[in-house]
This record gives sequence, C-alpha cells and structure tokens, in this order.
Amino acid sequence: MSEPNPPAAPPVPPARGGCLTALMVICGVILLLPGLCAIVFGGISVSEGGRIDADIAPLVFLGLVVGAVGVALIWVAIKGRRS
Repeated sequence: MSEPNPPAAPPVPPARGGCLTALMVICGVILLLPGLCAIVFGGISVSEGGRIDADIAPLVFLGLVVGAVGVALIWVAIKGRRS
C-alpha cells in the first residue's frame, strides 16, 4: 500500500529588507514625540489645575494616540524582522 504524499508546506513570505525596518523604526520614533508632548502638557495641566482643561484634552488624547501608533510601528518593525 502506498502512502499519500504529505501536504506541501505553506510558502515562506519574503523577508523584509533592513532598509524598510530602519525606516519603520525611525518613523516610529518620530511618532513618539507627540506622545511625549501630550504626557508633558497633560501632566502640567493636571498639576496646575487638578484636572485637564477642556481646551487641551482633545490635543492630549490625539498626542497619546499618535504616540501609541509610534510604539506599535516600532514593535511591528522589530518583531517582523525576527521571524
């Protein structure tokens, strides 16, 4: 009795180049700057008045979101390079 052929292994995706990884990390670091500013200005606003002003709260939130995107971009660049 003949054995059936084993299933073929899925194709390996092409490796990402080092230049693209470096570009992703650099862009991620640049995107961290608005997040850092949001933390600083939000902290200053809270320490002075006890709560964040209504005028600055959307900007602090937007800065934190952009900073989180920067962290995610760096994480994807590093994690994708290892695999």
